Amino acid sequence: MNPSDYERRAARRRALQKKRRRQVMMMKGIILAILLVILALSCTAAWRIFSPSGDAGKNPKNKDLTASADTEAPEKSSSVETETESETSADASEELLKQARLMAAGYDYDGAIALLKNTASYESNAEIMAAIQEFETTKASCVAVDVTTVPHIFYHSLLNDTTRAFDVSVLGQSQVDGMNAWMTTVEEFDKITQAMYDNGYVFVRLRDLVTETTDENGNVTFSPNQNLMLPPDKKAVVLSVDDLSYYHSYQKAGYPDKLILDENGDVKCHYVTADGTEEVGDFDVVPRLNTFLKAHPDGAYKGARGLIALTGYNGVFGYRTDSDYETKTNLQEDQAKWLEEHPDFNRQTEIQEATVIADALKEEGWEFASHTWGHLSVTDKSVEGLKNDNEKWVANVQNIVGPVDTIIFAHGNDIGDWHDYSDSNEKYQYFKSVGYNFFCNVDGSQPYWVQIREHYVRQGRIDLDGYMLYKASTGQTTVLDNMFKASEVFDQRRPTPVVAHGQS
Repeated sequence: MNPSDYERRAARRRALQKKRRRQVMMMKGIILAILLVILALSCTAAWRIFSPSGDAGKNPKNKDLTASADTEAPEKSSSVETETESETSADASEELLKQARLMAAGYDYDGAIALLKNTASYESNAEIMAAIQEFETTKASCVAVDVTTVPHIFYHSLLNDTTRAFDVSVLGQSQVDGMNAWMTTVEEFDKITQAMYDNGYVFVRLRDLVTETTDENGNVTFSPNQNLMLPPDKKAVVLSVDDLSYYHSYQKAGYPDKLILDENGDVKCHYVTADGTEEVGDFDVVPRLNTFLKAHPDGAYKGARGLIALTGYNGVFGYRTDSDYETKTNLQEDQAKWLEEHPDFNRQTEIQEATVIADALKEEGWEFASHTWGHLSVTDKSVEGLKNDNEKWVANVQNIVGPVDTIIFAHGNDIGDWHDYSDSNEKYQYFKSVGYNFFCNVDGSQPYWVQIREHYVRQGRIDLDGYMLYKASTGQTTVLDNMFKASEVFDQRRPTPVVAHGQS
């Protein structure tokens, strides 16, 4: 099988760190050379002073001093060189151990052990040998995850400003009800993330649940992964984030307007406060979870993050990348208004900037899925309608994020009921024919729902939104009880009761 994205990222990180170590050693080598030059010049000066041809050389007593200078200088140079090499070696070992411990914290014990054993003379380093033993012992204590009982949680974009998000006079009652039902506040997200971490939950990839096999004809089959190993006190969970397009309709409700890279190359949000102040920071799920997992690397299995399910009709990540903006056809009112406000719009520039974000997200461990181009309700669409929509997604989203084999249905819909997909299901046959293997719906009625079949993988998702949190905090459902206590999470600033407002 091809190396996983995690292994490729780990290899790139190791290569970068190796390059940095070489640079450090080169700098130390240069410094050592400069010291040796200075020492040589000092010896030369001393010779001129104390030699017979110099003023000091006229004193016979200085002969011993001259001889001493000649013999001691090489010894001092050798001592400096040995000390510098020792410091360099110690620094390299310390950096190597740090990297290995980070890998082991993310449950990649084999990778951490291999990294340390790839070091010359590792067996003579007591600290490295102790770390290897520690990793092997912890690995031996791990148990296989029952992949058929893994829950899948999901969010939409986070509410940063409840005053704006719940302002009926600005948004209207219908949109406020939607924001209240579908969205999660920043404060709720932080409490959920911390509580699930404290309860032992570890983010894994959807594809970590299965073993994927490709035959000589390129046919892919799936079976439950029996080698997803975690410590006995840990539990696996899959995460997805819907939309992440920063729709025009979000603009008045206090959301970020796009994803950008900060000065360190990390994905962050561009956010405009109520008073017009521009800020860059962790204002949504992606950067907020990244920051949390940097501080808690044991909260993710081998660098996993989540699936980002993208539509395309308003672009992606806040960039207006859809072809309709360029052709000015089939525009909605808010799209036409945005174009009027941005006369310098250039679609290719938007695509280039969005692609930079997509690449950075992949590097951080995020994956992508189709959410259909038009946020379709697939249940009541014809196969031809799904085909037309998917072709738009490929032309306007896949060109930015790359090929995907996962589709996360919008509106909580599915292309079948709880029974297995069958060959007689034309919608399933279409999606399989264009490369989709993983299918996700919404099922908040039970703590988990997983189908792993020979030709596809299917999982139900639990919506961690205002409506679900309200129901759980008022005792109307127990589906969240294993993960966290909803009454301790629910944001009391929400209008109550939180009413169902369709499915997003």
